[in-house]
Amino acid sequence: MSEQNSSGFPFAEVPDSAGLDIDAIFGGAPNGGVTGNVNPFDAALPQQAAPPAPIPQAQAQEAAPQPMAQQPVPAPPVFQGVQPMQPTPAPAVQPEAPATQPTLDIDPLAAAMAEQEVKAEQKAAKSLFEKAPVFHYGSAREDITDPGMTFEELRIAKSADFPELGEGKKVSWTVEYGKTVKTITDPKGITIASVKSEIELSKAFLDNLKKAKDKNPDCLVKPKVTAQSKGIASYKGVFASLEEARASDKAICTIPGGDGRVYELRKNELGEFIAPKDSVIDLGSVRAGFTPALPLVPMELLAQIISFFRCCMTGPEEFEALAHILWDKQEEKFVVRVPEQTVTKAHIDAKLNRDDLPEERYLHYIDIHSHNSMEAKFSPVDDEDERATRIYIVVGRLDKFFPDITVRMSCGGTYLTLPPGCVLESFGAAFPAEWRTQVKLLRRSAPPVLHPLAERLRCQGIV
Repeated sequence: MSEQNSSGFPFAEVPDSAGLDIDAIFGGAPNGGVTGNVNPFDAALPQQAAPPAPIPQAQAQEAAPQPMAQQPVPAPPVFQGVQPMQPTPAPAVQPEAPATQPTLDIDPLAAAMAEQEVKAEQKAAKSLFEKAPVFHYGSAREDITDPGMTFEELRIAKSADFPELGEGKKVSWTVEYGKTVKTITDPKGITIASVKSEIELSKAFLDNLKKAKDKNPDCLVKPKVTAQSKGIASYKGVFASLEEARASDKAICTIPGGDGRVYELRKNELGEFIAPKDSVIDLGSVRAGFTPALPLVPMELLAQIISFFRCCMTGPEEFEALAHILWDKQEEKFVVRVPEQTVTKAHIDAKLNRDDLPEERYLHYIDIHSHNSMEAKFSPVDDEDERATRIYIVVGRLDKFFPDITVRMSCGGTYLTLPPGCVLESFGAAFPAEWRTQVKLLRRSAPPVLHPLAERLRCQGIV
């Protein structure tokens, strides 16, 4: 046995008779205490944790009881100052404790108020989303009862009341909902309801709604006329005769009639439809009248002519007379020519040759004749004679201090009465300015805005 230990253990075997105190060496109990059941490594552990102290035998036995069936295994000797290496036990895996929510102190009243506020907001939002969108154009506002229609369908429905919305390509649409404005790019393919719902679900709209003072805004659907063209549409045309209209490829044709009325021809697969039109939008507005290109005839010249007429009516016969007022283009002034004529009380037979006044220089502007003491009315004989396109004047009641004057124009034999001040200067002269300051004008309303010609006639006291 000693040979086996000498190879694996560096110490020689000590016989029992050597008298070594094993208990003293390993810290056992003196005086023959029971130590056989004590593990020397267990005894070394208390020495590391605390200063060495005598441990009662009874406690040592109770601290490390060993089962009777197992025999203690002699441990190798441990010298003083050498501590045995103990294996480090692996830490026991503890089961994970269930996560617990932190306990917060919540005010029940504040929670109830917050919940009530959320419910109120949800109720208000539901009421807002259920509101009908509003058609808004100019001063017109109307709920859209069928928001499932497209913007194009709405335009067609409203074009009867607003003709300017008649052409879809000239109309654009926007939807204004609170502070959110959306431009419609496909009015034919998108419905009003879908755009309203899209805006209501957007974050920007909801954020603006929270900040806005008005929590119940209207969803405004607004059309706008973005283009306006002049002229006639490509499917329309104006023609001089019915034959030209029929030969054209236009579906709607405007034709003047021999009776002076305007007619409309519409062609489709059913046939031709022709009807008189009282108002033709394709033709511009025309107002009958005369706009002079020459200055007003001076009052001095008119006074000379009236004096000549009065001279012709002296005596019991009261003859008529005729004079021509011409415009000298070279001198830029009016001149009076009295043609050779044979007259009676009710008839004038005049020669109209103007060899002495060539037409290249002189413009025949006005024919003026007298009706002596009779009324200043054009007679049927005058209507037969005065067909040339120019101005005609008749002067009557020459027996009065101020005679009567009637002016008309002939447009190819069609007559139209004109105010005398349109072509003649009125009676008038300069007067002191302080006269006007003595007159106070009281107006119940703003005076109407007159055409410049009408204003000039008013100032001259004619109208």
